[in-house]
Amino acid sequence: MSNGPKSAVREMGLAEVGMRIDYFHNASDEYLQLLGVDRGLLMSPGDWLSFYERDYAKPIEERDNYSLVWELDGRAVGFSSTDRIAFGDQAFMHLHIVDPALRRAGLGVEFVTLSAQTYFRVLRLQRLFCEPNAFNTAPNRTLQAAGFRYLLTHETKPGPMNFFQATTRWVLDRTDRR
Repeated sequence: MSNGPKSAVREMGLAEVGMRIDYFHNASDEYLQLLGVDRGLLMSPGDWLSFYERDYAKPIEERDNYSLVWELDGRAVGFSSTDRIAFGDQAFMHLHIVDPALRRAGLGVEFVTLSAQTYFRVLRLQRLFCEPNAFNTAPNRTLQAAGFRYLLTHETKPGPMNFFQATTRWVLDRTDRR
C-alpha cells in the first residue's frame, strides 16, 4: 500500500516541450528575477519550438538538451533539463516545479534524485552540475539534501536566457550517487 502521492520521472517528448516554453513565457517578472532569467532574452515560442525540433532530431549523444518530466500521481508537475552536455562526461541540470502551489512542498529532493539517476544512466555521465541563482534558496537547499556537493559561488551568466548574476555551483559525481 502507498503512503502518499506517487512521483515519477520520465523523458520529455517533443510534443511536451511546450510545458517548458510556457513555463518561462507565462512566469511573472518577479519569478523570472528569482530564477535569474531575463524575459528579453527568451526565444519566441515559435523559435524555441523550432530549436527543440532540430535538437530532438539528433542522436542522444549529439543533443544540446535532454529533458525530463516530473509527474505526481500521473500528472506533470514539473521538469528538469540538461544542457552543456559532454556525453559520457558531464552536464548541467536545471529543475523547475511548474505548479506554484507545489513549490516548497518537499517534492524537489525526490525529483532531483530520480532525475540525476536518469541523467547518469542515459547520458552516461561522470558528474552532474547544477548552478541556481545564489539567492534562490529552494533549489540550493534541495540540491544539498539530494546529495550534491557545494563547489563555489561566483558571478556569471549561466545561459543564453540569463542575466549576469551570483550563482551557486553544485556537483554530484557518479561515485556520490544514492
